[in-house]
Amino acid sequence: MSQKITIDPITRLEGHGKIEIFLDDRGDVDRAILQIPELRGFEQFAVGRPVEEMPRITPRICGVCPTAHHMASTKTADAVFHVEPTPTARKIRELIYNAFMFEDHTLHFFFLGGPDFVVGPQAPAAERNILGVLGKVGLEIGGKVIRARRECRDILNHLCGKVIHPVCGLPGGVSKGLDEEHRAQFLETAKFTVDFARFALKIFEDVVLKNKEYVDIVVGDAYKIRTYYMGLVDRNNKVNFYDGDVRVVTPEGKEFAKFKPEEYLQHISEHVEPWSYIKFPFLKKIGWKGFEEGKESGIYRVAPLARLNASDGMATPLAQAEHDRMYEVLGGKPAHNTLAFHWARLIEALQAAETMVALLEDAGITGTDLRNIPTRVPTEGVGIVEAPRGTLIHHYKTDERAIVTEANLIVATVNNAGAINMSIEKAAKSFIKGGQVSDGLLNMVEMAFRAYDPCHACGTHAYPGGMPLTLNIYDHYGERIRQLRRT
Repeated sequence: MSQKITIDPITRLEGHGKIEIFLDDRGDVDRAILQIPELRGFEQFAVGRPVEEMPRITPRICGVCPTAHHMASTKTADAVFHVEPTPTARKIRELIYNAFMFEDHTLHFFFLGGPDFVVGPQAPAAERNILGVLGKVGLEIGGKVIRARRECRDILNHLCGKVIHPVCGLPGGVSKGLDEEHRAQFLETAKFTVDFARFALKIFEDVVLKNKEYVDIVVGDAYKIRTYYMGLVDRNNKVNFYDGDVRVVTPEGKEFAKFKPEEYLQHISEHVEPWSYIKFPFLKKIGWKGFEEGKESGIYRVAPLARLNASDGMATPLAQAEHDRMYEVLGGKPAHNTLAFHWARLIEALQAAETMVALLEDAGITGTDLRNIPTRVPTEGVGIVEAPRGTLIHHYKTDERAIVTEANLIVATVNNAGAINMSIEKAAKSFIKGGQVSDGLLNMVEMAFRAYDPCHACGTHAYPGGMPLTLNIYDHYGERIRQLRRT
């Protein structure tokens, strides 16, 4: 008789979820899925709201990545009102966004993903956390982590009004400028973040790359799937977090598509499954072929490694050097190694830090022209940024009074939903044999989703807006005797 293993709750992510692993008669894995049981209804909450309120509403989707939703929503409001921000406002937005990317990537590496490597994938569960990390690398390093995140949050707090739910974005600009005193202060922070990002990469080298066992895990087949990759790129096809075109490359690394934000519906569709509230986007021109890898499948990946795969490189020199080294170790570009998302995340943190320095060394960032006032009749708009967890799409339609009549959000984690399920199943099939299971092996299954840094408070939406419910009733033998459904 088949058996089922449930990991509930899964750990070290934002939001809630559980992994169901189904074993065959031999005790090997037949199927594994990630179920997301929580419901979010922000696409429906948006309807009837003034579009200029959306940058203050959508950050409530998530307390970990509110800046991503705030900036995507602000850019969408720009598009709805057919207005561009002033040059100074754009610089301030980019400064805010790169400070956010740096501190968020730092959070994930040291607090969420790092324990699997620094402490060890099969270390006791009580040690696989930030305290275990500090026990290995030392309290002094912990102090640097806290300082780097605190000072970046000081930038966000000053320019955004508050860190958790920013209020600075306006259609056509920002609500607050930057004076010379704070520019000088924040420049020192930015220079420190460059040093810290390089320091974090050195930790990764010492702890992971110099450990053959870990390198074998990173490059091994258990954590490798071949997919398409998507990310924003600038005019030179370099990684950009705030703006640009969306580029998609094949599993072989060839350009498959490159499109403007407003064209996303020509390229992306969304599939649903009855066992999860999360949606499964896929490339429309290929179609939904199920949870399959390879060129014939429409599943793609986003987030740090995907952004690097979809680009021609990094936009800053130090990050570019690290980019080249990573691909040399991984055997070329694109890399399909899921655990390399952790490495790519640190390279992106370095680019964000370098970008902050460049912006704060630009005297134009202290300009006083902060907003272009909208003058045209609002219609609809699309805004895209690269959230830490991948490509984030906001799309609003409004009436002539700028009241939202329809909203669609494809949240970063949602783009990876299909690939996360495939990664979990492949890891489970690799590690669970003959029904033999341990806490350490189950953690190695969880490592397959953790590399994506998923945020399921952001990523769960009912489609097309209802709230279906399935209630299963089991007897004391574990047999289902009744099922109640509300559709």
